[in-house]
Amino acid sequence: MGEPEDRSPEEVTDQIRRHWDRQARGYDASMSRIERFLFGDGRAWACAQAVGETLDVGVGTGLNLPLYPSGVRITGIDLSPAMLAVARDRGAELGIDADLRVADAERLPFADDAFDTVVCTLTLCSVPDVDLALREMRRVLRPGGRLVLLDHVRPTSAPLRWLLLAIQWGMNRIEPGNGEQMMRRPFVNARELGFEVDERHRAKGGAVERVSARRPG
Repeated sequence: MGEPEDRSPEEVTDQIRRHWDRQARGYDASMSRIERFLFGDGRAWACAQAVGETLDVGVGTGLNLPLYPSGVRITGIDLSPAMLAVARDRGAELGIDADLRVADAERLPFADDAFDTVVCTLTLCSVPDVDLALREMRRVLRPGGRLVLLDHVRPTSAPLRWLLLAIQWGMNRIEPGNGEQMMRRPFVNARELGFEVDERHRAKGGAVERVSARRPG
């Protein structure tokens, strides 16, 4: 339900980019309460696991930037130039030196084995191809490197599933091309790609999932 149809991959990507460009300036304010209720300290949990060269996939407005441990070298990518503009302002205000660039999670512009950690928070719900994005994350991770995921996923609670499907149906009609998908399970994709899961936790009726895994050495 709600998956893109009858459009080329480029058209899908462009629609998603335009959607997030429109959301950029109001994103933090509109999402603050929702994030606190649904995800709690999830961003802090994810960022705390980063070491060394770290790639933040879907860095958005840069909410993760102040949460990384000192000594972590941050590279952040996002599909939306407008979201990245907010992230750059945030980084400058906080004195955080991060390499922030426009890029697609499905086609990461980095060499193989380039990063010690890949963090992806609240992003895989809106990429067109979760499996392709995770394959790219695996490719750029060094052997033994850590993948950290935080997202809303397919709930274990049936009533909540129906509620989220209804919300998605409405979003896809009010804002076509937003890319939002409520029923995904990136943990399953990551496991099938060979990631070795160290930690997995679900909350809020199974609708929120945290995953920490390693690329096999």
